[in-house]
Order: sequence, then structure tokens, then C-alpha cells
Amino acid sequence: MSLNRSEQILYDYIRRHPEERQYIQNKVQVISRGSSSAEAAASRIDAELWRYYEERSSHVPALTEAGGRPGPGRISMKNLAEYLVRIWTEPRPRERPREGGDGSPGGNYP
Repeated sequence: MSLNRSEQILYDYIRRHPEERQYIQNKVQVISRGSSSAEAAASRIDAELWRYYEERSSHVPALTEAGGRPGPGRISMKNLAEYLVRIWTEPRPRERPREGGDGSPGGNYP
């Protein structure tokens, strides 16, 4: 998985600060449990990571410098969100294909 520059800096910051890591890890796990799929969870976590990044960048020089540009432009945190879901949550069971009326997988196949 490839992270953009801002995602990598945020991830490095979270890894180096145990309290921050615990906060984000808890948020990832709670959102994942309440989401219908890993994709839905990653989408919500993406938004949460951006809010966290904006808030912390006003206090953390490394994050401020990583922003690199003034203005309200939003940076995607989707790759980082997907990665955190993958490493900090239990894998979800895969959906099994539905059986057709004749007992064969997938339905109306001869």
C-alpha cells in the first residue's frame, strides 16, 4: 500500500506517540464495528483522520510543514484509513455466494 506524503507523516506521528496511537486505534475499531463493510468504515475513518490531521497540525510542527499549502484544500486519507482498518481490526468473514433454488451455488446454472 502506498501512502501519500501527508498520510505517511501522520502515520509516523501516530506510531511515535502512544497516546495518539491509542486514540486513533480506538476510533478505527469503534467505527469498523459499527460499519456494514470495511469500505464503509474506511470512508468514515478517512474523514475522521482528516479532521484529526487538521486539528493536530495547528500544534505539531511536522504536520504543519506537511500540509505544504495554505487554504482549505482537503487531503485524502483514504489509503491510510484502509491500512489502519486492515492492521487494527479483525478480518470480516467473506460473504458466501447464495445458493440457488436447486441447491447449486449461484442460482440458475445447469
